[in-house]
Amino acid sequence: MGLGRSAVVLGGSAAGLCAAGALAPYFDQVVVLERDELPADAEHRRGVPQSKHPHFLLNAGRRTIGALFPGFEDELIAAGGLHLMPSMDAAYLDGPGWSARKRSSMTMIYSSRILIERVLRDKVRELANVVIREGVTVTGLSVQGGRVTGVDLATAEHIDADFVVDAMGRGSSVGSWLVAAGWPEPEVQTLDAKVTYTSRWYALPTQRPASWWWQHLVIMPTLDKGKHPAEHEFLVNFFPIEGNRVIACMGSWGLEMPRTNDAFVDSARRVRTPLFAAAMEQCAPASEVHLTRSTGNRWRRYDRWATPPQGLVFIGDSICAFNPFYAQGISSASGSALLLREHLSRAARLDAGFYARFLVAQRKLLSVPWRLAMARDQGYACAVGTEMLPEWRRRIVAAMSGPAFSLIVGAAREDEVVDEHFGKVFNMDESLADMMRNPRVIAGLVRFGIRAMLGRRRVPFGFDPQVEPPATDYSATPAAAR
Repeated sequence: MGLGRSAVVLGGSAAGLCAAGALAPYFDQVVVLERDELPADAEHRRGVPQSKHPHFLLNAGRRTIGALFPGFEDELIAAGGLHLMPSMDAAYLDGPGWSARKRSSMTMIYSSRILIERVLRDKVRELANVVIREGVTVTGLSVQGGRVTGVDLATAEHIDADFVVDAMGRGSSVGSWLVAAGWPEPEVQTLDAKVTYTSRWYALPTQRPASWWWQHLVIMPTLDKGKHPAEHEFLVNFFPIEGNRVIACMGSWGLEMPRTNDAFVDSARRVRTPLFAAAMEQCAPASEVHLTRSTGNRWRRYDRWATPPQGLVFIGDSICAFNPFYAQGISSASGSALLLREHLSRAARLDAGFYARFLVAQRKLLSVPWRLAMARDQGYACAVGTEMLPEWRRRIVAAMSGPAFSLIVGAAREDEVVDEHFGKVFNMDESLADMMRNPRVIAGLVRFGIRAMLGRRRVPFGFDPQVEPPATDYSATPAAAR
């Protein structure tokens, strides 16, 4: 069913491409306006600095992108993406030592951000009524009677539009343009936990060392409160991507991070296990060090306007941006795009009610990843923003969040139900609150906590981080009864 002649998407990254896929069935023509010249292959570009760091494509993202673009996952894997089971294919260092290796319910697709976007661009270009215009700078909106009716370009060109999507990311100017047109300043919720992370790309050796049963290394920050190098508080990934390459990444909350190649290598040698630096030494550097600081959580609350603009919706970081540590960005953006498609499919007309209903539904969707990000970032003393907690509550969150996470991860190793629900929370298929309201999950956590205190774990844990993680598959270990 056609809902209009033309739709315009501002921004051609993952959020904008997903939005184009959502709009295509309902408008005669969809035009994607992108400031950069887009590469033909999987290459970095100025407008997506985050592409130089690891990107997890969570199950929620896999599902929603697949619904928008059937065949996406298969094409991503065909292009080099890796379909892995983290519990079997990742060496995971949490708490005092390495976790045991065993099968679980969760799988993931590993690839670079640039490959994800290249495959998305290919899928969008298959849509006959979608046009991607490159090297285009949008400078403003045209508004008539409370409705956005088009966009203005730096070349003095004007494009009429029945529908506009803001997918211009954290730096979007659309909010300022709306204020200039008469809307009030939107309320903005913020929490910046001063996350900084630094990455370097490496080419893997042609023949992996025999001890490398793993493809992904994860080193969680220490929970030890004693004296230790700052690097023990880093979150570290040795992240596999296409083309027999990895992204070595170190990140922290509120700490200084290495900026040069030499400093990067030196810091790597001081993390909690020598395996990370040793693995880097087996590889050939394929890039310089890339550092990112723009990582604060930021939610522009357009949904709280009494009369939101008609003819305009917001997708991705332009409305809600997250701490990238939690890998929620692409999945949240694609989820909003799929939600938009569902609302368009039920719409008889695009009136004020349509936009109000969409914002309410989007608020519910975004609240799940937002609360998950808050649950961790609110515990850091370095955090600033509107969502800071009173100091006494912050101390409680700080004291509980790390041990609580380790408890859930530990229970998931031994209890199939906890594992299933933890996988759903991690992949944004369930809220943390819903998981913690499940009586069976609570029982599993209590049972595991008691068994751990009594030294009766079903699955071994805490293998020496100074030696190689064990390759033994503990999947046959009996799981707790359902």
